[in-house]
Parts: sequence; C-alpha cells; structure tokens
Amino acid sequence: MSTTIPASRGFDIVLTALAPIIWGSTYIVTSELLPSDRPFTSALIRVLPAGLLLLLFTRRMPAKNDWWRLIILGVLNIGLFQAFLFVAAYRLPGGLAAVLGAIQPLLVMVLAWVIDGRSPLRATLWSAVIGMFGMALLLLSPNTVFEPIGILTALLGAICMACGVWLTSRWKLDMPLLALTGWQLVIGGLILLPIAWMVDAPLPTLKPVQYISYAYLSLAGALVAYVLWFRGIIRLPSVAVASLGLLSPLTAVVLGWTLLSQSISGTALLGLVIVLISVFVVQWTSARRN
Repeated sequence: MSTTIPASRGFDIVLTALAPIIWGSTYIVTSELLPSDRPFTSALIRVLPAGLLLLLFTRRMPAKNDWWRLIILGVLNIGLFQAFLFVAAYRLPGGLAAVLGAIQPLLVMVLAWVIDGRSPLRATLWSAVIGMFGMALLLLSPNTVFEPIGILTALLGAICMACGVWLTSRWKLDMPLLALTGWQLVIGGLILLPIAWMVDAPLPTLKPVQYISYAYLSLAGALVAYVLWFRGIIRLPSVAVASLGLLSPLTAVVLGWTLLSQSISGTALLGLVIVLISVFVVQWTSARRN
C-alpha cells in the first residue's frame, strides 16, 4: 500500500472538491441576492436549465436497460435531495442542517460494508466520525433550535445523497459524463417542477443582479459542479467523494466571514480545522485502500 496520494488521484480529488466549494458559494448568493421564500423555485431554476443545456449538447439517449437506474439516480441525487434540503433549510438553522448532512460519509461506508462487503478501514471510519464532531463545533450553538420535521427532512436528504453517491459508483452506467449529469438534472428538475408550482409564490419582477445570480446558480452551481461531482464519483471511492461534501458548509462559513463580516469564534475555528483534517485523512486512507 502506498503511503502517499498519487498525483493522478490528487488531481481527481481537487477537481471533485471544486463541486462542494461551488455549492458553498451558492448559500451567500441565495441569501443575499435572490427573492426570499421561493426555495423550490430556486432549486428548479438551478437544475432544470442546466440539465437541458447538457442534453442539447450531448444528444445522447440512455440505453433501454439503463433508464430505471438513471431515474433512481436522478430522484436520489437531485429531485428528492433538493426538496428535502430546502425544507430542512427553512425549518432548521443552517448549522444544524449541515451537521446532520455530515453523516453522509458514514452512511456510504455502511452501505458499502453491509451490501458490498467492503469493511471500512478503522482510520477512515474514525475520521468520518471526527468530521461530524468538528462540524458540530463549527456550526452549532447553545441557541440551536431542534425542530422535528426539519431534523427528519435533513436526515432524509443525507440518506438520499449517500444512496445516490453509492449507487452511482456501484452501477457505473455506460454513458458519457455530460449525458449522465444532464439526464439526472432533468429528471430531478421534473420532480421539482410541480412542487415549485404548487408551493412557491410566483417570482416578482427580477432585477439584473438577480438574473445573473440565477444564471450563476444554474451554470456554476448545477452544470459545472455536478459534472465535476459525478466525474469524481466515477473515479474515486464513494466514501472519499462523500467526505469532500463537507467542504460545502466550510466554504459558506469562510465566505460569510470574509464577505459579510460574520465572526468565527475560537471553538468554531477549531471545528473548521478538525473538519479539514478529517477530509484529508479520509482521502489519504481511501487512496491507501485502493
């Protein structure tokens, strides 16, 4: 077993890490620039146009035997995950939702262990647990509100994403990356379309900066980010990819600190460092395992 991460693996890790970093930047765009109280509309605008653009570019239809797998992946990775994510975001403080989402690496390990018979290395397992602890130090406070429906939807969102990551890695559909991403975004968008229509109020007249913000959410936050994310799932161990997802709330915290003058206490700073160490150790141990 190698004691270092090969250069090619390191390149794949960096490219995959860009996806949650981009997602972390969408928090500040959504909260500061977009119309409020339209979560499902924002999710819909984020994923459906990006998916349609990718399908127009690739013009690739799935094989008949791949359709059911592709629908399941689109539902888990995009449709249900986005719906649960936004419900949790409106019912819970963002910190608690992110901490609950941090169980994804552990869930992926459990799925690989129980179903695939791949028991995790002890160092990988403990690193994932410590990452959750670091996330709690970073984001939770004594005033955190624990709302049952919000907690349930946050956990369901984490389960959907973990299952989606594991199944994408396990099935390895014989499709070009751009087509694989595009179809999942379109399937997820079609699930979100009736929800946004029935639940959210119509959009107000948008300002130019809001058009630009929605374009950023779709082109960067969905098209680019999900292409990089699914590329990583294809090339990296599923638990390594899930661990990189912890970089999303970290990015949001850092941007809030630098752009919005939000404070980071000593305890929160310690949590940030712990999460970064956890992510690095999971990448390193996953590379050794393979």
